[in-house]
Amino acid sequence: MLTGSCLCNAIRYEIRGELGQAMMCHCSKCRKANGSAFAVNAAVKADEFTIIAGQEYVTEFESTPGVFRSFCKQCGSPLVSRRPSQPDLLRLRIGTLDTPVQLKPIAHIFVDSKAPWDEIHDDIPQYPERP
Repeated sequence: MLTGSCLCNAIRYEIRGELGQAMMCHCSKCRKANGSAFAVNAAVKADEFTIIAGQEYVTEFESTPGVFRSFCKQCGSPLVSRRPSQPDLLRLRIGTLDTPVQLKPIAHIFVDSKAPWDEIHDDIPQYPERP
């Protein structure tokens, strides 16, 4: 089991399952939602992800049609995103995990829209959009 929380610890969650592959997303939406050059996201089965405290602090924003980003309305920490077209899957912002994991990202995605000041200095595959 994995556990995680938002910055203010009002929201706590657990994952009873495995994380999917992690990717570093450089799209403008992820950059703005995370206030950083990219977001590191991993797939999680929706039925294995549970908010165990602070459900009243979870809020959502539809950042693009059909993409909903969940975050803490108290501290702003991004938690997961979901698509109604893929109801069994969430994309976890792995920076919110409290449990240490040995997960290494497998790709940089949406590098065609990365910030001009962002330089990628590793040999992980890069994709202009989602592979």
